[in-house]
Amino acid sequence: MKLHRLACGWLTGPRQGFLEGEPGRLRVPVPAWLIEHPKGTVLFDAGMHPDVATDPRSRLGALANVFDAEYAAHETCAARLAQRGFDPQRIDLLVNSHLHFDHAGGNAGIPNARLVVQRKEWEAGADPELAARNGFDPKDYDLGHDLLLVAGEHDLFGDGLVTCLPSPGHTPGHQSLRVRLPAGEIVLTSDACYLRKTLDELHLPGVVYDRDEMLASLWRLRALQAAGATLWFGHDPEQWAELPETLGT
Repeated sequence: MKLHRLACGWLTGPRQGFLEGEPGRLRVPVPAWLIEHPKGTVLFDAGMHPDVATDPRSRLGALANVFDAEYAAHETCAARLAQRGFDPQRIDLLVNSHLHFDHAGGNAGIPNARLVVQRKEWEAGADPELAARNGFDPKDYDLGHDLLLVAGEHDLFGDGLVTCLPSPGHTPGHQSLRVRLPAGEIVLTSDACYLRKTLDELHLPGVVYDRDEMLASLWRLRALQAAGATLWFGHDPEQWAELPETLGT
């Protein structure tokens, strides 16, 4: 088992979007994660679409007025996989934490994987009103992948080593990923918890689909941490600088 960190560019946006009420702007990493399991490869999130690097306005529309992207062709998720010696055409499972552009936009570069999404998230993405409310764009995710819709916890290989954990609130069907390595348990929170400060202070973002659900998800993440898990947050620039490129053997 190995867990690889993939650096897929940076975004700068309003700080209050990450921490409600805080002024200024915040520059954050856009991560993706590759897990090598004896039975297959799992990609957790896929970063942004390559077009964000060349013409962000045509790809993001009004969101290009909100976010400044630092992103180049060699930083796409598919490129990062190739740099590590993995063929993006041969990834077995692609797990989207949720359907926002910086997590599902790179799905196009992973065309042959089975896509794993919480059913609530997919149904929200298929509903025009909910998609608009949540800032989803079907051209990021509705690409014809073989689809596995799950409801609640889902053990990807049946051995407890890589498990989808529902963590809604940021979006209707957000999920995190628990990875059990010989060195310990890692929980990839994605946007259920942007920053360490989000968890420590229960300081929610300014834009949330359901505040009560997000708070409940943060309490569940706190419980996992108290039980010994290490949490890797969704967009924390300080933690990002400290994380290893690869963990496991």
